[in-house]
Amino acid sequence: MSTKHKQRQSAAKTLGLFFSGLAGFGLLMAFLLRGKNIAVLHAQGSIASQQRNLMLFVLAIVLSIAVPTVVMLYFMAWRYRESNQTSTYHPEVTHGTAFNVFIWALPTIFIIILAFVLVPATHKLQPSRAIASDVKPITIQVMALRWKWLFIYPDQQIATVNYVQIPKDVPVVFDLTADEAPMSSFWIPNLGGQLYAMTGHVNRLNLMATALGEYKGRSAEINGPGFSGMLFTTKVTSRTDFDAWVLKTRFGNPTLNKTAYDSLLRPSQDNPAASYAAIDATLYGKAVMKYMGSHNHQMSMDGAMQ
Repeated sequence: MSTKHKQRQSAAKTLGLFFSGLAGFGLLMAFLLRGKNIAVLHAQGSIASQQRNLMLFVLAIVLSIAVPTVVMLYFMAWRYRESNQTSTYHPEVTHGTAFNVFIWALPTIFIIILAFVLVPATHKLQPSRAIASDVKPITIQVMALRWKWLFIYPDQQIATVNYVQIPKDVPVVFDLTADEAPMSSFWIPNLGGQLYAMTGHVNRLNLMATALGEYKGRSAEINGPGFSGMLFTTKVTSRTDFDAWVLKTRFGNPTLNKTAYDSLLRPSQDNPAASYAAIDATLYGKAVMKYMGSHNHQMSMDGAMQ
């Protein structure tokens, strides 16, 4: 058997082992993740579904570049190893125009494809952009406290702590702010991407759940000693069950007045879910204005809350 034939067999064996290992790794990951709720992949909302599809698309594009590159890297290192006396190396040789065009054209094409897909998707999935629907959206005012989440339903006149309930297939407008708390990141992975809650700001996040169930929400930003317990449950129900829950919450629960709110402002960790039957409608606006010093800021805040 000739030396060249042996080299080809060795190269084929190396490539075979590489792709076999890659396939084996993929099967192992599929087995380990089977039945697991990998939230960003287990999309249960219209926004989350589009974001997941974009991530998978980008992953496919990146792998189509990275895998051949890694294969060529190891192939070139193997072929021109010091012990290989049959392959000649000519450092003085320069490549022609066709080779340079190919080297630059290939990544350019991939970049154009990514830009063609991602640029319009970025505008379409802008957090503050309203979700197109024939159903009237529900507004929920979200306040990040230390270390808990307060949800105020201004139209339903109720409030909850570390628990939020929304109806299926109904757009929800989350208006995010914070009070006496470090910057926090509001995130329900199954329903969509995260957005920051900051003092003196009202950031708007639009989401819509498309499947019934309970989904975990959290702060994606490390914000102090109570970070690990700053969790909440998002329950998606039918509209009928949501309306029944609102009526039930209005009875038998305390009022979220200034005294109750001042108690919530005190730092605490691992807080249980709580409900309030009525709210002081001025609490949210006052919390935002506490950190603003001009009339222009107030006009901006009023416009964002409308």
